[in-house]
Amino acid sequence: MAIKKSELYSSLWKSCDELRGGMDASQYKDYVLVLLFVKYISDKYAGQHDALIEVPAGGSFADMVALIGDKEIGDKINIIISHLAEANDLKGVIDVADFNDAEKLGKGKEMVDRLSNLISIFNNPGLDFKGNRAEDDDILGDAYEYLMRHFATESGKSKGQFYTPAEASLIMAKVIGIENVTSPNQSLYDLTCGSGSLILKAHHEALSKTGLDITLYGQEMDNATAALAKMNMILHNCPTAEIWKDNTLSNPYFKQADGQLKTFDFVVANPPFSTKAWSNGFNPAEDEYHRFCFGIPPAKNGDYAFFQHILASLKSTGKGAVILPHGVLFRGGAEGVIRKNVIQRGYIKGIIGLPANLFYGTGIPACIIVLDKENASARKGIFMMDASKGFIKDGNKNRLRAQDIHKIVDTFNKQIETPKYARLVALADIEANDFNLNLPRYIDSSEAEDLQDIAAHLKGGIPNADIDGLAAYWQVFPAVRAQLFSASELVFGANHYSQLNVEPSQIKTTIFAHPEFTAFNQLVTQRFAEWKASNRPLLTGIQLGDRPKVLIETLAENLLETFRTVPLIDAYDVYQHLLDYWSETMQDDVYQLSHEGWLAVLDGVANTDLIPTGLMVKRYFNAERLAIEQLETDREAISRQMEEQDEEQGGEDGLLAEAKNDKGKLSVKSIKERLKTIKPDSEAIEEQIALEAYLVLIEQEAVAAKKVKAAQKALDSQVIQQYALLSEDEIKTLVVEDKWLTALAISVQSELDRVSQALTGRIKQLAERYATPLPQLTEELDVLANRVDEHIKRMGFVWN
Repeated sequence: MAIKKSELYSSLWKSCDELRGGMDASQYKDYVLVLLFVKYISDKYAGQHDALIEVPAGGSFADMVALIGDKEIGDKINIIISHLAEANDLKGVIDVADFNDAEKLGKGKEMVDRLSNLISIFNNPGLDFKGNRAEDDDILGDAYEYLMRHFATESGKSKGQFYTPAEASLIMAKVIGIENVTSPNQSLYDLTCGSGSLILKAHHEALSKTGLDITLYGQEMDNATAALAKMNMILHNCPTAEIWKDNTLSNPYFKQADGQLKTFDFVVANPPFSTKAWSNGFNPAEDEYHRFCFGIPPAKNGDYAFFQHILASLKSTGKGAVILPHGVLFRGGAEGVIRKNVIQRGYIKGIIGLPANLFYGTGIPACIIVLDKENASARKGIFMMDASKGFIKDGNKNRLRAQDIHKIVDTFNKQIETPKYARLVALADIEANDFNLNLPRYIDSSEAEDLQDIAAHLKGGIPNADIDGLAAYWQVFPAVRAQLFSASELVFGANHYSQLNVEPSQIKTTIFAHPEFTAFNQLVTQRFAEWKASNRPLLTGIQLGDRPKVLIETLAENLLETFRTVPLIDAYDVYQHLLDYWSETMQDDVYQLSHEGWLAVLDGVANTDLIPTGLMVKRYFNAERLAIEQLETDREAISRQMEEQDEEQGGEDGLLAEAKNDKGKLSVKSIKERLKTIKPDSEAIEEQIALEAYLVLIEQEAVAAKKVKAAQKALDSQVIQQYALLSEDEIKTLVVEDKWLTALAISVQSELDRVSQALTGRIKQLAERYATPLPQLTEELDVLANRVDEHIKRMGFVWN
């Protein structure tokens, strides 16, 4: 059985636990990822002639498995890795970590146990990477991405910069138009490539959309990180990518025959923010590559040094994107001059402001600057977006959701002007602002202030301005407004007011019961039904070898388009519900189906992961379930009687008090022992009756509990037997209808609930805010003050 994606991830992350203690995450990632690399290469290429990667004798993962428990395991692992490195020109790439380092891995038995356990985790039969890759569905690559994110999270502020979050990488890939490549000879370059995650995401975007395997280039200054990038390329089926280790600014590696910088079709980058030592090793004023023609950046801030290197590395038709801190948009001095010159050349196509605390290594807000040389001469404006508010918290970082990514990409690529979010700013406006690109100058994304109306507080009534603020709802529910509100006689200047026609407690009921809201509910339900009908064949038609990522992309895009024109419902929210359910449940189901098929029994065991027992019970054994619920109800009734008896008579002087055990509980044993002390015909006859009655209840509860247990056991047996009897059509009904579509229907309903709650909540807030005008409050205060005065007088006190 193919391992679940979620289990694969957790298994790999468990391997990290074996190394914690002797080193931090930025160090132990080198050990774990090398072992992952050796395991993957061995599974995929061992024993194959003319394979892309040679797995030599003495250089495989199987050789590592043979070392489990060996006293010299650390040194021998190094030898195995060395053999593999030498056979594939990977010296300095996969042999960076020392598996015989006692300071990091422990001495003697501690090292032996730690490395043996680590190898054992990767030796799990479920981690067979030969059978864990459906066509074009890179499970191993996704696992690598998962590990890199976690390593970056745990590496701390100064050591997590080797990784660009996949979400930001995907946005950059999509906004530079890389899905429009026309030839495998087109090139993609990252001048500060880190572990390679950014160029790999862009490469995958081009490959998945066009089938073209474009050429990749990357340069990285850090030795260990450059090694990670090379391994990452191989793990993602990009072994021909050129990754070079050196300082890009002082020693750029990729050059043309004339010695000038090589130029590329696409460039993406996430350079270190505001680095102070950017000019180490060369004199920018005498730069032989003529990169700083727009101005020399400040000596202590290299943001525009990397920016200008990108421009110099782009072909005349080239397009690129770079992540930089917001300061590059508005800082003056030398940076202001550079910014002005670049804007005047028309190279900046757009700016996307991102949430703060998104990137590893820094918490400051950043932006993506999108570059386009091809259309620079005709550029009349810059498309600006403030996407800083769309994110979720993820541990100590912020993370873009699928809906945030999709909205950013849709808005940017279609140049959709959206109030408080995005607009095309004319170059003339930018020039009028002295070429300052600070987003708040052009996009006011602040929330409107909820102002208090003095006249309404004085005279009563709800300001029409506040009611008009709900215009989006009234466009859909015009008659609901008329039913909820009527005009007030109060007019204050140009302001008009209304009265609420129903009690605040009846607002929700009034809205829900209105035909317009019913019609809206039916519209949403109908749209979801249309999506189900359109996509049900895709869901029930999943076959062996299918590509789950293609399936979810199709489903999600269809769902987004289905709800895009539905008023009041944010289509991106509905889209996110599907993606969340995919991540939590559906992804593992679909991957299993694409590997195993529609099977209710796997290896002789009921497939409860795919078909939970609860679904089986609901569809095939509902009568039995109801019977058990009745038995549980009967048992609970007896339990309540016992609780009532204990509460009434179990107190300190109660008839049951003396029968309680040391723990203050009544049991069969404690009651019988107490009954033995009561003599016949004594005055304690009432206590005896009470104890015997309670004893009967205990026995009845025990019998009732046995009935529940027996019935549940019988049902469990029937359910397990039913798995083997299911036809493929029945399995599809259980999985597609009862599991997936039912869960998604609940999610869509939650969006309807959100709409009604938002409208109801705001109207209640306004009603309560202006419910009691000031004169009435003053009158009530006077009445209360008079009451207090009268009370004080009766007490004999007189005010002076």
